[in-house]
Amino acid sequence: MGTDTDRHFIERMHWDEVARRVKDGAVAILPIGAAAKQHGFHLPLNTDRVQAEWLAGRMAEKIDALIWPTLTYGHYPAFVEYAGSSSLSIATFEALVREIAGQILGGGCPKLLVLNTGISTLAPVDRALVRLASDRVKHMWIHGGPRYPSVVRQLSEQSHGSHADEMETSLMLALAPHLVDMMRAEASPALKEETPGALTPSDPSSPNYSRSGSFGDPTRATPAKGEALLAAMLDDLDEQAAAFIAHDSEPQRLVRMESVLR
Repeated sequence: MGTDTDRHFIERMHWDEVARRVKDGAVAILPIGAAAKQHGFHLPLNTDRVQAEWLAGRMAEKIDALIWPTLTYGHYPAFVEYAGSSSLSIATFEALVREIAGQILGGGCPKLLVLNTGISTLAPVDRALVRLASDRVKHMWIHGGPRYPSVVRQLSEQSHGSHADEMETSLMLALAPHLVDMMRAEASPALKEETPGALTPSDPSSPNYSRSGSFGDPTRATPAKGEALLAAMLDDLDEQAAAFIAHDSEPQRLVRMESVLR
């Protein structure tokens, strides 16, 4: 499913090329995807980053956007008991998102799409972007939109899940199968009741116990499910991006960084 997206990722470009593209009105994409967050025994810690950059690349192809380097650290408190998993405080993460988004807009990009792969990051990102011009920045969640949840309901065989589960593992089997070790996929224990709180690999008596770190049943994942999920997800994201870009799209005067923050 790969395409050549190097011309969209600014980290692979020279600064003067970026300047020309910005001057020509290129929209910016800022992916948010953890690179230090456990995803069970069968998926790597950078699973969210892989998904964020794959999706950003496909979106950029459609709208000829520039992709800023992925924010790979964020607020992920549910996974800190698992080795290698990192989580920033809410205040630190919000400040990081706000400053980077403000600099992107202040640098002249007319519109910014913030592409978020997380759940615990949703509210902090919303708060971080509130001080920025709402007509120039849009927070997009990869699981939002009408099509993706509908396909999940049609395909899901697991009784519960939301992390390194049947759906997420299927996505990874479709977009990066070489990173998935299905021989090590392990379902989390049967869910007795929904209990808010962090997952734990060390306390079998906890309602949030998961030896592997999965929450759900990744053993039911298939590449075919992943292909269907990806298609729905991309359709949702492309539709939202196109509508946002088209709204109030007449040329705007470039603004200084100071004027972007209210």
